Amino acid sequence: MMLRRGFILFLPRLVGLLVVACCLVSIVYMLACTPKSDSQQLALPRVQSPTAKEGYEAILQEREEQHRNYIISLKKQIAQLKAELQGRSEQLKNVQDQYPDPLDIQLDHSNPEKAQANLLAFLRSQIDKAEVHSGVKLSTEYAAVPFESFTLQKVYQLETGLTRHPEEKPVRKDKRDELIEVIELAVGSLNNPEGEGNAKHRVYTASDFVEGIYRTEKDKGTLYELTFRGDANHQFKKIVLFRPFGPVMKVKNENVNMADTLINVIVPLAKRASKFRQFMQNFREMGIQQDGRIHLTVVYFGKEQMNEVKSILENTSKSANFKNFTFIQLNEEFSRGKGLDVGARFWKGNNVVLFFCDVDIYFTAEFLNSCRLNTQPGKKVFYPVLFSQYNPTIIYGHHDSIPPLEQQLIIKKETGFWRDFGFGMTCQYRSDFINIGGFDLDIKGWGGEDVHLYRKYLHSNLIVIRTPVRGLIHLWHEKQCLDELTPEQYKMCMQSKAMNEASHGQLGMLVFKQEIETHLHRQKLSSKKT
Repeated sequence: MMLRRGFILFLPRLVGLLVVACCLVSIVYMLACTPKSDSQQLALPRVQSPTAKEGYEAILQEREEQHRNYIISLKKQIAQLKAELQGRSEQLKNVQDQYPDPLDIQLDHSNPEKAQANLLAFLRSQIDKAEVHSGVKLSTEYAAVPFESFTLQKVYQLETGLTRHPEEKPVRKDKRDELIEVIELAVGSLNNPEGEGNAKHRVYTASDFVEGIYRTEKDKGTLYELTFRGDANHQFKKIVLFRPFGPVMKVKNENVNMADTLINVIVPLAKRASKFRQFMQNFREMGIQQDGRIHLTVVYFGKEQMNEVKSILENTSKSANFKNFTFIQLNEEFSRGKGLDVGARFWKGNNVVLFFCDVDIYFTAEFLNSCRLNTQPGKKVFYPVLFSQYNPTIIYGHHDSIPPLEQQLIIKKETGFWRDFGFGMTCQYRSDFINIGGFDLDIKGWGGEDVHLYRKYLHSNLIVIRTPVRGLIHLWHEKQCLDELTPEQYKMCMQSKAMNEASHGQLGMLVFKQEIETHLHRQKLSSKKT
């Protein structure tokens, strides 16, 4: 009874304590969840407040107001972000509308002013992308795009090939016109400076030009920096110009069906039966087995080794079931131009692609397709730059260490060079060859006939496609320059012979062979003494 009475008396106190504890917990929770600003913080109700309940209600009301303001602020920020995102999306869409596809730039010709503005904006953006105002980080020292320098008369270039010189007058008309235009623009800019009004200044001419440098970033444009003499000693004027490249534009999109395009390979030959056997191995694999749309015309001069050559042809015909060949025999002195001309005119079928070839050429099936794709009757002829192999004995050091032919066909500077001075291997439709007048048959022996034909095409309205091709290789063979050649032909023959042997470094090792051997001998003696 006493316990029950005590419990009844303690119960109101316990309830009161629980209420107070709940209130305290609520206050602590509200204070912890309140977003406090830098300028103000909520305070607990003071003791002087009318009642604790009113204080708590005031706090809750203020808390609710702050939450409401906070939510409104967040909604405003979200709305602003949405608006900004929408703006960026519209900007991106506008750019995409202006340039929907890099290969399909469409300018609105109904609105010339907008089209011009869009094009100018693109060209200005090319300057920002190019390495004009600041440098770019490059991965290796070989990634830098070098400048070439020029004066009024000469160009100093790095990538010379074998037909150009480190210093030369610009031979190509487009290069001459480009540099002349740039100098004239720079002079005009110097004589009409912006922002000087009618201020008097000296008149500049091209004779004040000292030097310039230029380089081309293939996807952006060409940067020119030109230096002119200033008004006094040690003073100069510098003009920086940039020729931006425009957007890539689609010119043509067509299907090309070469399934029925036949190539007539014409080979002039005299003797050299062993080389012809090697040629026929390549012809059988690449031309007959892999390509299959090919005809072979052999124009043979004289009778020496003729039966052996005919036997090689007949054996290939039987073993490969190949009937598409023609053998023409001429009883006269060898003339490459005459042989190719006779072979081309002998064809009596439909218009055909002619591939003028030599017996020491190795070609791939991919090259035959390039031959087809880069020729078009009445429009295009193909002059591939082939890769010329160096003397394998020099490359590999000793005759016994020379690998099989297939392993030698590697395009590297140690193994060969792009034969950019040669124009003998060419593809064209027979109709174009006939219409251009064929070869100059007055040229006898080696050299000259190919250049003459090449110039004829250059002087015509046909497009001449000139490019290095990886699938056409001139196999090394010892070259003999005959005494019967004219002085000009003999000089060309000897130059070709020298270039065919080895690279500069390899030839240098041969020149200094004795010095190197002496050094090695001394080293050997020195090591023995120690």
